[in-house]
Amino acid sequence: MCSGRVDLEFVFRAFSKGMDGVFIGGCRLNECNYITHGNYHALSLVLLGKKILEQIGLNPERLRIAFMSAGEGNLFAEVTNDFVKKVKEIGPLGQNEGLDEQALKVKLEAVTKLVPYIRLVERERLRVPVQSEEAYHKFFKSDELNKLFNETIADKMVISQIMLLLRERPRSTGELTEILGLNPSEVSRHLNSSSRQGFVRYDEGRQRFVPA
Repeated sequence: MCSGRVDLEFVFRAFSKGMDGVFIGGCRLNECNYITHGNYHALSLVLLGKKILEQIGLNPERLRIAFMSAGEGNLFAEVTNDFVKKVKEIGPLGQNEGLDEQALKVKLEAVTKLVPYIRLVERERLRVPVQSEEAYHKFFKSDELNKLFNETIADKMVISQIMLLLRERPRSTGELTEILGLNPSEVSRHLNSSSRQGFVRYDEGRQRFVPA
């Protein structure tokens, strides 16, 4: 299967199923067997996926991509063995990052639900104009990318997590803060924004936020 066929949903579904790391192998860049150069799409996906992992409190080194030809079996073995070693050093998913089981589940589920939206943002706002590995790495480390990511994706992920938790049961700002590992002012900002948009409301009787 072409590495360009790999989707963020596959990646985060694997993490949701308990995988401690995800490795993607692709053809060498600029040596595509087709005309799609899907391996550049895969590179973009991985660099964006690393940003998302970091945003939700997971080590971005849990996701890796490497490019090689079908005849480079020794290189494949070397790269995968190195990745397995790295993942073992990091430890079980969420534990070394200080995330309890509930918080980890909510964060991964929230990202997975947002994948169609993230895919749209990536296609329309996060495209790299020059197809070179250097250009892709440079763009995804740039201030421009950080600004776009925060404006289009980061806040949506927090709101998605909040909505998932409120659908389980009514919760206070303090409860949401503790589960999500965010500061109270940030949670309050998202609750106020969601309230103005008609997504949540404050239940005076229970003194908790609930879905609107």
